[in-house]
Amino acid sequence: MALKRRDQVVASAIAQSRNYYLAHGIPFVEPIEIKAGTVADVGQNADMVIITAGASQKPGETRLDLVGRNVAIFKSLIADIVKYCPNATLLIVSNPVDIMTYVTLKLSGFPAARVIGSGTVLDSARFRTLLAQKMGIDARSVHAYIIGEHGDSEVPVWSKVNIAGMPLYEREGSPALDNAALQDIFERVKNAGYEILKRKGCTSYAIGLATTEIVQAILRGQERILTVSSLVNDFYGISDVCLSLPSVVNEKGVIKRVNLTLNDTEQQQLIHSAQILRDIFDTLAL
Repeated sequence: MALKRRDQVVASAIAQSRNYYLAHGIPFVEPIEIKAGTVADVGQNADMVIITAGASQKPGETRLDLVGRNVAIFKSLIADIVKYCPNATLLIVSNPVDIMTYVTLKLSGFPAARVIGSGTVLDSARFRTLLAQKMGIDARSVHAYIIGEHGDSEVPVWSKVNIAGMPLYEREGSPALDNAALQDIFERVKNAGYEILKRKGCTSYAIGLATTEIVQAILRGQERILTVSSLVNDFYGISDVCLSLPSVVNEKGVIKRVNLTLNDTEQQQLIHSAQILRDIFDTLAL
């Protein structure tokens, strides 16, 4: 899907099967124009391209199991995007999102700031929601991040969870060792996608809302801090890997990262997550 900053939504070859019918909902939203077509016609010179194409994740599969099929799909897409939308910011939503963000970066040759994955924006929202439910408060009043891979090795940053500036968990290490209730919350966050996939065969609503948040931050130049996936270099020894960290996002893409300090447990978990992704990257024939 290709987007223009003047609030025109252009549906490209990346996602066109049902876009005609989306137009029927225009009276319920801010004025927009919806067109179906390819980046070679209606999508040329878009400010933003959202890539959602990819093989469906089947019950029992991990996100990383999709790599081979989705790399092949991306190889057929990226060249046209580069040709017809050379100045666009690319937002990758397809899973495994960190791998596909890295693949897009390498295939496109775009600056790293303009190649962004949806990352753990949804995971962080789930984290805040479940914590808020536990404490009986509004999720918007909870500050908490999931970082690393959007997947099985993702990392809850317990040391930075706070409500009105008050830390939730002040001990060094992980609640897995001494607080079963908090660890259960994280397990539910990590496995939410699998549970939804088992129940209805796909995830759509919440990731759609998360994608909207990222798009608005970029097209409206909001300088939002979001846990998007992008190229990381020299962070706790991690380099040349796309994964999620709290980052400032505006119309130029990812412009900087928050100087996030982690405790020893979180550092080791993040390094482990990065290594899992690095091992996959090293097998790709790009």
